[in-house]
Amino acid sequence: MNHQRQKQGGFSMSTTVQKWGNSLGIRIPSHIAEKIEICQGTEVDLIVGDDFTLTVIPRRKKPTLDELLSQCKPENRHDEIDFGREGKELF
Repeated sequence: MNHQRQKQGGFSMSTTVQKWGNSLGIRIPSHIAEKIEICQGTEVDLIVGDDFTLTVIPRRKKPTLDELLSQCKPENRHDEIDFGREGKELF
C-alpha cells in the first residue's frame, strides 16, 4: 500500500520494496512517473544520500543523428578546408 505525504518542494511516498528476480524493486505510481517524466525502459541514476534519502534522476536519452543534425544551422557551418595532399591518397 502506498502512502503519500506533502513535502516542501514536492511530496514523499511510502511503498513496499519487492523482490524482482535477484534484485529488489520499488514500484512508482503512474502519476508520479508522469510528473518526473519516466516510463518503462527509462534509464535513471539513483543517488543515496548520507541521510538515507534516495534520489531518482532520469537520464536524458542520447540524441539521434537526425536530432543532432537538426541543430546545425547555416551560421554554425563552415566551408570545406583544403589541407593539401598528404601521403599517397588516390583522390
